[in-house]
Amino acid sequence: MSDSPKSASGGTSRAEFFMISVAAQLAGMHAQTLRTYDRLGLVTPQRTSGGGRRYSTRDVELLREVQRLSQDEGVNLAGIKRIIELTNQVEALQQRVEEMSAELEQLRAGYRPDLSPPQRSTALVVWQPRHRR
Repeated sequence: MSDSPKSASGGTSRAEFFMISVAAQLAGMHAQTLRTYDRLGLVTPQRTSGGGRRYSTRDVELLREVQRLSQDEGVNLAGIKRIIELTNQVEALQQRVEEMSAELEQLRAGYRPDLSPPQRSTALVVWQPRHRR
């Protein structure tokens, strides 16, 4: 198998995946470090049918950030894992806000000012049961 980027299906595509040796080289780490980070859940690469790790471009960027946080900022691995979890949560929430904003815009585009909601009544209705015969 070559070290060139390939998609999960085997052909070249926009989504590139790298073997562990290539990902380690791109991230400036040893392959064993990548295996450790995978075991700890810091970076979770995709797997081939044979169980081999395949790292995406995003995974490599994340590995570089893990290394920067560890070496430059002095953050321990547990702290890095929490930072990654919170970052993922923020990204998911931002995506949801974008979806809801788009939905709101669609509703506003379909709004017709000539149709107004029914007026609520303040009338009091008293119910009395029928007398039994």
